[in-house]
Amino acid sequence: MQIAITGSTGLIGSALVRALRGEGRTVLRLVRRRPAADDEIRWDPFGEVDTASLEGVDAVVHLAGAGIGDRRWNASYRQEIRDSRVEGTRTLCRALAALRDGPAVLVSGSASGYYGDTGDRTVDEDSPSGEGFLAALCRDWEAATAPAADAGIRVVLPRPGVVLAREGGALGRLLPVFRAGLGGRLGSGRQWMSWISLADQIAALRFLIDGDVAGPVNLTAPEPVTNAAYTAALGRALHRPTFFSVPPAVLRLALDGLADEGILVSQRILPARLTAAGFRFRHPDLDTALADILP
Repeated sequence: MQIAITGSTGLIGSALVRALRGEGRTVLRLVRRRPAADDEIRWDPFGEVDTASLEGVDAVVHLAGAGIGDRRWNASYRQEIRDSRVEGTRTLCRALAALRDGPAVLVSGSASGYYGDTGDRTVDEDSPSGEGFLAALCRDWEAATAPAADAGIRVVLPRPGVVLAREGGALGRLLPVFRAGLGGRLGSGRQWMSWISLADQIAALRFLIDGDVAGPVNLTAPEPVTNAAYTAALGRALHRPTFFSVPPAVLRLALDGLADEGILVSQRILPARLTAAGFRFRHPDLDTALADILP
């Protein structure tokens, strides 16, 4: 089975490449520079795609996009986040739709930001979109896959929560702080956090490639937690105190819009479609996940 992947150097992409190759699958990596290896295919998110090299691939996983938490959300970076996802997805999907022998499935990344702030209310894939920059972005991002769906490709739209990994992401960045005994809740700590371990994220993507599910799929563990509960669990796992807290005003000053939509936002999301399709979580609860993730 041949699988083409964009965003193959990121936290999730690199782990997915390793997992697929470990199963004996052929992985082709779409890169934005001149290809330097036999497994690389040139693509420009805002221009041309080497469609000849994509003929005959069985599946495509699209993960590329500017990092949500890499920089302050000033106006120019918001535009970069949006364009890298919406325009890049549209470019790729138009190219896939034009193939003579195109893929059977496209797994095209979205995000739990689709739901906006849900407060204490639980939501699943049938719930409406929320408000804010990320919610609007996710709506347009998902809509940009229309050319692929119209061409008869099964399109899956994974909406992951916070991916927990020792190697990077939100947890990886916080570990040095918590190990130093300086960790604590963010804001009030009452906001809900929908999370998934990196191992389950990769297993779910493989499950979606091979299955028959189409449309949006929440990639979140079945037991979301509050930020206060997450902070306490991380402290227990590391045997460190978690006395500190970061006021919302400090987060907003440091992170701009990312504070309200990425850290202080409350999202209580359930993986209804993934569970109904028969996916089994390796880490259904936070303590189990942290015990495996942390050395």
